[in-house]
Amino acid sequence: MSNVQQSFNAGQTQGKTQSKAEGMIQSAKEGTANAANSAQATAQRGADQSAGFMQQTGEQMKSMAQGAVDGVKNTLGMGDKK
Repeated sequence: MSNVQQSFNAGQTQGKTQSKAEGMIQSAKEGTANAANSAQATAQRGADQSAGFMQQTGEQMKSMAQGAVDGVKNTLGMGDKK
């Protein structure tokens, strides 16, 4: 095999290797982007659920406090006469 042929073959091998490496890098970038998007969506769902839980808990506490106030008013004879 001549030096020209060897150089040609080496160039082809290098080109194939570089192309394969670029494909692997692109695939890794896409995988990382997909994982980041998934993590962000999961975090947002968790935040939304936490906000809903806090809202519900706040409403329950407000209702309990109002019930306690009404109970004290009734005990003292200050309750609403309906």
